[in-house]
Amino acid sequence: MSAYIAPSQIAQRQLDYFAGKSLIVAGELEDLFPIELTKHCESVTVFTTNYSYYRQLEPCEQLSTVFGSEFDKETKADMILLYWPKAKAEAEFLLTMLLCKLGVDTEVVIVGENRSGIKSVEKMFKPFGSIGKFDSARRCSFYWGKCTQQPAYFSINDWFKEYTVNYKNQQLVIRSLPGVFSHGQFDVGSQLLLDSLPALHGKVLDFGCGAGVIGCVMKSINPDIELEMCDINALAVESSIATLAANDLTGKVFASDVYSNTSKDYQFIISNPPFHSGLETSYDATEFLLAHAPRYQIEEGQLFIVANSFLKYPPIISDAFGHCETINKTNKFAIYHAKK
Repeated sequence: MSAYIAPSQIAQRQLDYFAGKSLIVAGELEDLFPIELTKHCESVTVFTTNYSYYRQLEPCEQLSTVFGSEFDKETKADMILLYWPKAKAEAEFLLTMLLCKLGVDTEVVIVGENRSGIKSVEKMFKPFGSIGKFDSARRCSFYWGKCTQQPAYFSINDWFKEYTVNYKNQQLVIRSLPGVFSHGQFDVGSQLLLDSLPALHGKVLDFGCGAGVIGCVMKSINPDIELEMCDINALAVESSIATLAANDLTGKVFASDVYSNTSKDYQFIISNPPFHSGLETSYDATEFLLAHAPRYQIEEGQLFIVANSFLKYPPIISDAFGHCETINKTNKFAIYHAKK
């Protein structure tokens, strides 16, 4: 069995396209195929918004690896390899950003699973040039095209979607970039979590902050807390920073691969934890978060999370804290609480 995900396997069938190219790889990538590409390309740069993936590739000397919400490095790249992300708007964001940087005559290869909506790429690419499908296998597609029209100016500020949420007489503006977990409204799980919280004090971590809804509500209701917010996704970090600024709130926002960059002295760890990795469902990060939470809290530190009721989180929390309390529940969600 190949160590590569299916989109990489279809790209591997077409290595001639990459021969001698200066390549930028971006999108929903999670394997080590870029290292193989260094054997065929003039150079390979990986741009990723995923901090965990960045940490995995960063030690690889054959590659240049860039993490962030925007690719801002000088480059002589003449080809883009885009792994089609789950959100179509994120694909358009990445394509526009990179093509504005690289310009006319840039070759573009796009790979992705058919169920991800990759077929919409032909219409999306029309403002830049033409693109067509050249291979399909393992329920994936391989597209190749060329940029023939100079893209318009790119500004990340143009890509924020904005909406308001109301909670306990607080009206907050939420700003969200493409691909960031955000419903465009107050989601039920987050509201149930906030309804279940006590008055907060001390240092509070909003883990998996997304667009910053939970963190900003907590800070507006408890203005004296020392708020920290983290996410694995650079676009989420940028969104939370923008959401804090839009509401004149203060807090520290940073990228972290679970606890890789966090402090160890939290009074509260609070989360509506993510459970998707690309198109797949993954609970690994949340299970690690729960199992190791006491190590990152002060004495009598507390954990509050919201989760789908069917998930088997209580035993993990009980193993870590010695107990787990269900303090609120609906047909779909449960709020779990533990105290160190």
